[in-house]
Amino acid sequence: MPSTELEKDLESYFDRLWPICRSLTGDGVRETLAILQEVVPMELFSVASGSTVFDWTVPKEWNINEAYILDPSGQKIIDFKENNLHVFSYSTPVNTELTFEELNKHLRTLPAMPTAIPYVTSYYREQWGFCLSHEQWESLPREGNYRVVIDSSLTNGELNYGECVLPGETDKEILFSTYVCHPSMANNELSGPLAQAFLYKEIAKLKNRKYTYRFVFAPETIGIIAYLDRVGDQLLKNLEAGYVLTCVGDRGPLTYKRSKQGQSVADRTAEHVLKHSEKTHEIIDFAVGGSDERQYCSPGFNLPVGSLMRTPYQRYKEYHTSLDNKEFISFSHLADTISTYMDIVKVFELNEPYENKVKFGEPQLGERGLYPDSINPDTDRENLHNLLHFLSFADGQTDLITIAEARNRSALVFEEAIKNCQAKGLI
Repeated sequence: MPSTELEKDLESYFDRLWPICRSLTGDGVRETLAILQEVVPMELFSVASGSTVFDWTVPKEWNINEAYILDPSGQKIIDFKENNLHVFSYSTPVNTELTFEELNKHLRTLPAMPTAIPYVTSYYREQWGFCLSHEQWESLPREGNYRVVIDSSLTNGELNYGECVLPGETDKEILFSTYVCHPSMANNELSGPLAQAFLYKEIAKLKNRKYTYRFVFAPETIGIIAYLDRVGDQLLKNLEAGYVLTCVGDRGPLTYKRSKQGQSVADRTAEHVLKHSEKTHEIIDFAVGGSDERQYCSPGFNLPVGSLMRTPYQRYKEYHTSLDNKEFISFSHLADTISTYMDIVKVFELNEPYENKVKFGEPQLGERGLYPDSINPDTDRENLHNLLHFLSFADGQTDLITIAEARNRSALVFEEAIKNCQAKGLI
């Protein structure tokens, strides 16, 4: 059970968002964004079906009321209302009777995971289908007719996404982006929006923010392509760094996926935080298999956007199945991911090339009240050496991350030294 207020809040919102059938478009996306607006005061945007966004066309809006299969005896054996993964996302409507042989062409299972319901989509090809566990499939009668019903619609509607911008002292931006387009899956869907929403709450508490922070909640791929169609030029001009939040709630170690640039400030900052966090972690290079970092890093943009995850997509067997559920994730691990992202934000706020105003020799720290009268070897010596190290390297050209790495310390341990030096007019 959750033990902190944050974990309790995460679970509460998880339980409300879990039953919603989300897809690229439709009521499920709008309902999800409306709930998240309780945490993040985002502005909602819509893009009409049929709109051209770069090389893509926004699809029709899909909504579904119910879907089920009755076996030859009239028993309901598959019901969308019991698990919304039972239906291919974007299934066309159907109401007919079929033999098992005819029906089987529209069924998907995972023989290697016989208890799991797979997740299948058909966004850009009009068809219909059902997903079920392989165990259930094996028990289906092979004789007689089945009644198949999918009450869905594909109409000229809209694609929806949300955006919130927290202004800072400069126009330089840090981006956080996540998706809201999967049905009831925990790690691969809800962990990202939940982490990002509550990360927003923490960043909003920061006073005198140096950076402007941008938060995007959009359907994966087509949603971000539509978003970049609107704000891509602005991001090219102002974006300092960005991160895609996905698969951040399981119990695995942290994994950082670099931007395509490889050594952008987004990469340097995330890797620095992880190195000094004492948490088990892995660093992986950019690859096109993944989430919306593919769009942010696509040719023409190649923005400095990476992704801090826990166990990445496709690396855990529950991925894209009904086994990616509440039991699979941990709200304490989700809270820890938020904390790690917050450390990244704090380093960004601190990181810049400071300049020591005393150009020759060490500053006289004693007369400024910065040199202790006596030194406690356990604490004061470390703090004093951090201060002296910082001032020695603060040449107006070397940023804090580089200074911290030269002493093999986290940039965060220099926060007190920086504040003291600023208060005394030393930097």
